[in-house]
Amino acid sequence: MANLAGFLVETARRQPERPALRLGERIIDYAELDDRSARAAALLRAEGVRPGDRVALMLANVPEFVVLYYGILRAGAVVPMNPLLKIRETEFHLADSGAVRLFEWHQAPGEGAKGAAAAGVRHTAVEPAAFAAALAGHEPLPEVADTDGEDMAVLLYTSGTTGRPKGAVLTHASLRHNTEVNGVEIQRMTPEDVVVGCLPLFHIFGQICTMSAAVRSGASLVLIPRFDPGAVLAAVARERATVFEGVPTMYAALLQHPSEADVSTLRMCISGGASLPVEILHGFERRFGCPVLEGFGMSETSPVVTFNHPDRPRKAGSIGTPIRDVEVRLLDDKGQDVAPGAIGEPAVRGPNVMKGYWNRPEETAAAVPDGWLRTGDLARADEDGYLYVVDRKKDMIIRGGYNVYPREVEEVLHEHPAVALAAVVGVPHAELDEEVAAAVVLRPGAQALPEELREYVKERVAAYKYPRRVWLADALPLGPSGKILKREIVLPAE
Repeated sequence: MANLAGFLVETARRQPERPALRLGERIIDYAELDDRSARAAALLRAEGVRPGDRVALMLANVPEFVVLYYGILRAGAVVPMNPLLKIRETEFHLADSGAVRLFEWHQAPGEGAKGAAAAGVRHTAVEPAAFAAALAGHEPLPEVADTDGEDMAVLLYTSGTTGRPKGAVLTHASLRHNTEVNGVEIQRMTPEDVVVGCLPLFHIFGQICTMSAAVRSGASLVLIPRFDPGAVLAAVARERATVFEGVPTMYAALLQHPSEADVSTLRMCISGGASLPVEILHGFERRFGCPVLEGFGMSETSPVVTFNHPDRPRKAGSIGTPIRDVEVRLLDDKGQDVAPGAIGEPAVRGPNVMKGYWNRPEETAAAVPDGWLRTGDLARADEDGYLYVVDRKKDMIIRGGYNVYPREVEEVLHEHPAVALAAVVGVPHAELDEEVAAAVVLRPGAQALPEELREYVKERVAAYKYPRRVWLADALPLGPSGKILKREIVLPAE
């Protein structure tokens, strides 16, 4: 079965009574998860949703996300969206994707509903009891959409540093391949595993490496709607979890937390989303006695490209070697392979690479000019072929594992009537890896306080994107062409 939802169908047939999802006292077995997703597909079909139609999700890590995710796959294509998005962001995602429907968590602040109204898209607030009643009104859809492996399964929006967010088209084949490699070959999940899922499921890391891998393997997924180190450690101990996956800031928080919870059942931890500091890796392993495998990926690669494999030596600070069927080359600015040991941009080719950017042929051609996806990072390889990311080629900021793209924030700043120029940069942060900061030049005669500008942006973008530090400058450093030279911006003392 080419459809990604086939993993759920197959697992439910194989082990219907084993627990699939756990959230507090709620336990949903695989038979119930399969039944609910089939009813969700029937609900969508009754509303006219057909294979290829896009249906958007704005839910946190709750069972309803998983039910709808697989239900939508059975009936169409899913567009997962960050529940922290604001109206303008939601409207753009919905309009650009051509989504016909949006499901949003009932306790959300209403940004999704307003964005859906602006985009003319039907909106449903998902409240567990009412949602369950709605599903009960439909007989389970017996069939799974007969998709081709190259058909779109997920349309995942990722912002670029030079423009508005663009949707990466991820196919059923690319996501199935990444699920198989990660769930079976790297994490070696079995039905006996209990996986802690605090990575956001709207993000490709959480979707594939946690949720899809667990479903494919028949493991039990413990859902954590909001990361809290004490709660996570308590959940590991209570559920006797065997696998944990997180971003570096999560590992730092867990390492620093004073909890004495028994986490000895952990057999493997997975890190991604940003570079994991070596000291945190070693400290975590010493304290908790569990190996951490670090890898590298991106939305456009479904997501994993490389990993420190469990059957090979691990190298601290390295993102490992390419996963099965995936090739990586390090290229110079002319697209030629760099010399051994030299730094270059990783280019990726394989079944994990996206089909392209939704309705953006020129940007697709720029990202994949010759069959090799340009990652925008800079890396080097050692004599054993292990890769090490040394920098980012563009100005992307990684704040607590979330990607923040300066141009998007700068566009909002420039909408303020007092702002003449703005430059958003990342500054080092002990816990988040980077913090978002902004240097602003005001229009002649205009007045605005940094706090006012910060609040202005905060009201218009997701909470992780707005700059915590804003300062006023007389001028910004410019190059010969008039381009702002961000590398020369000096952060003022606090």
